[in-house]
Amino acid sequence: MSTTPAFDMVLFGGTGDLVMRKILPALFESHRDGTLHPQGRILALGRKAATREQYLQQVEQQSRPHTRVESTDPSWIGFVERIDFLKLDSSQPADFEALARQLQGGDPQRVMVCYLATAPRLFTEICANLAAVGLNHPAVRVVLEKPLGNDLASSDAINSEVARHFGEQQIYRIDHYLGKESVQNLMAIRFGNVLFEPLWRRDWIDHVQITIAEELGVEGRGEFYEKTGALRDMLQNHLLQLLCMVAMEPPATLDADAIRDEKLKVLKALKPIGENEVPSRTVRGQYRAGAVDGKPVVAYQQEADVAKGSHTETFVAVKAEISNWRWSGVPFFLRTGKRMQERLAEIVISFRSVPLSLFAMPGGLQGANRLVIRLQPAERISLHFLAKEPGDGMRLQPTFLNLDFLSTSNRRRADAYERLLLDVIRGQLGLFMRRDELAAAWRWVEPILETWQRDPAEPKWYTAGTWGPAASSALLSRDGASWHEEL
Repeated sequence: MSTTPAFDMVLFGGTGDLVMRKILPALFESHRDGTLHPQGRILALGRKAATREQYLQQVEQQSRPHTRVESTDPSWIGFVERIDFLKLDSSQPADFEALARQLQGGDPQRVMVCYLATAPRLFTEICANLAAVGLNHPAVRVVLEKPLGNDLASSDAINSEVARHFGEQQIYRIDHYLGKESVQNLMAIRFGNVLFEPLWRRDWIDHVQITIAEELGVEGRGEFYEKTGALRDMLQNHLLQLLCMVAMEPPATLDADAIRDEKLKVLKALKPIGENEVPSRTVRGQYRAGAVDGKPVVAYQQEADVAKGSHTETFVAVKAEISNWRWSGVPFFLRTGKRMQERLAEIVISFRSVPLSLFAMPGGLQGANRLVIRLQPAERISLHFLAKEPGDGMRLQPTFLNLDFLSTSNRRRADAYERLLLDVIRGQLGLFMRRDELAAAWRWVEPILETWQRDPAEPKWYTAGTWGPAASSALLSRDGASWHEEL
């Protein structure tokens, strides 16, 4: 039974990689589950002229393989019937008039989702042209993909232009990490269990680690990455949003603005990193040639469209601190990088050690008590602690309790994009960034960016297929800590 209203899903950049690999497969899963309204339509837009049949052939070749169903599957056949295609150049007002005609002028009672899977520089042009043909009525919602600008000024300029045509309640700034099951479970664990909430503070937590590691390199996006780098691409959005989910106070309700108000308080409480502190609280790295998963890979500077001698960072580690009563003195270590040893995203809550060790255990007790929230590749939560070794002695060994979502429920887990797309259709904003959140994140990150831009020193080198430069381990060791994989 459908749980969404009737809708039109309009996909700008409809022939692009994001639509083919993520958005269409996510919509298909909702269709197969019967979640989508039977009158829900999908209209893909592309700059090159194509017939509907030609576009569906591209969908068959590039999108269906990500669904794990055959083209003869009745659910796939039914899904494809929802899809249509229209040529649209975002710079041509006449094309938007054709779009309005295709949508029959835009029924004010029918939800219309405009997913802007395009370069951010096109956002303002698209929004202005949508408004010019009346496709900005209250039932219209626009989804903005990252990166939303490359600094505070450009981000604010984009947001201001979009806000000229759409209200804040119509704007969905997407961060797909917030749609992951484990991130949602983090809120449930914190705010639904008395077991953890009393411990979730400076008195009992030693430090927090948040890691997003990728095996992939720039994958043919050298020109984009040269202008972006890991700090803008990952830390300013994904990592800071995960930090907010870990550190936020309990919201008064589960309403969107109640949740986002608490996240904003965290961002505003982040201790600024001044120019003199950047060398001691941040690590900027870049990968050299090496091997990932047993296969040789080239250095970042040998990638296509990357400048020789480039200082663009492919790895970032930052020590963040939150100046409030709950978290004062607790370091948050944020880390992301490309061409690392494995694909991994996880949050590690490391609790303080017992004040006095009564038992023998090789290697000491550091890091023995920790909660590990794994976001990818397999979503699970594990609690690490100490227990007695079998035998007649009193010697401790590390062990853990594992909450594997696949084994604890027979229900299919929704993909992050699937959950977020359903929320857009339903008009639920809680998992999307508000404008003031985005501005606060940029405000904290900018001093690091500006200091690095003035710094003539090369990034710290690391071999592809490793966990990053040695300086990132030193960043933690100064606080008596180690990265999770080093324990």
